Amino acid sequence: MHQNLWWPASTDLLQKYFYRIMQIGLRIDVDTWRGTRLGVPALCNILAKRRLHATFFFSVGPDNMGRHLWRLCRPAFLKKMLRSNAPGLYGWDILLRGTFWPGPLIGQGNRAIIQNAARDGHEMGIHAWDHYRWQMHIEKLNQPQISEGIEKARQTLQEITGQNPTCAASPGWRTTEKVLLSREEFPFSFNSDCRGDHIFYPRVGEKVLLTPQIPNTLPTYDEVIGVNGIHPQNYNQFLLEQLRPEKLNVLTIHAEVEGISQAAQFEEFLKMALRDGWNFVPLGELLPAAMEIPTGEIQRKIIAGREGWISVEKEAVH
Repeated sequence: MHQNLWWPASTDLLQKYFYRIMQIGLRIDVDTWRGTRLGVPALCNILAKRRLHATFFFSVGPDNMGRHLWRLCRPAFLKKMLRSNAPGLYGWDILLRGTFWPGPLIGQGNRAIIQNAARDGHEMGIHAWDHYRWQMHIEKLNQPQISEGIEKARQTLQEITGQNPTCAASPGWRTTEKVLLSREEFPFSFNSDCRGDHIFYPRVGEKVLLTPQIPNTLPTYDEVIGVNGIHPQNYNQFLLEQLRPEKLNVLTIHAEVEGISQAAQFEEFLKMALRDGWNFVPLGELLPAAMEIPTGEIQRKIIAGREGWISVEKEAVH
């Protein structure tokens, strides 16, 4: 009798345990007009088929991404563009947007699409007001300028969706102490500004901040494709091999890539991962109890596959 009562309860606990350790936090960065207009609806449809939810980080201000073209003068950036076949991967309208004319306001021009993503139950976060400006000039901005940009993005996303964004993520994983301090002015549940291995409360000098960081743990498509024998046909298997049960697994995809040119490949990855027992959740569902979160530091690092520095959890290997 006791066995009959114990076994279903144990089975339920066991299922919850495996659900917890086999989780992949799914982060979707939306950087551009094209990614919002085409990639977001496609990804929402792909996820809806499987009743999955993710965290969307929206850039809502001007799309000036075409201004990155001047970086072709840098050998590392040119090599990455050629290796990843950037025109085919992103589209020429992304590569030229805002180059010869002011970029359009992404949020205001795609209100219904962003509203639909919110209505579908996805976690809403801000990426930036101006993605290009943040990624290229964040080191030069003072704290009031940073706070102003965060507030403009926050207000815009709130006005569009009717709900407060719960989180924020630095474009290109580029953050500074001024950014971290500015973010403390806002009621975010967490930030996702760096690469790393663990969820942690960041320290700035002697001060421990109150908003935890949920770092990205896995490489992105553009970082590894064309390197060490990784190509579109074996990329999904490579990505599956990077997952580690009982450790933090956070995957960042881009609406401009997995939502458009690589949408079929991403959908196949979902099938493969779900078949192997993995579950996809918004980043907020990864947060443990506050008392279980350690403190940590963020530093700059150069990693393979990216041009320029990014922010990483100190002593993390990514």
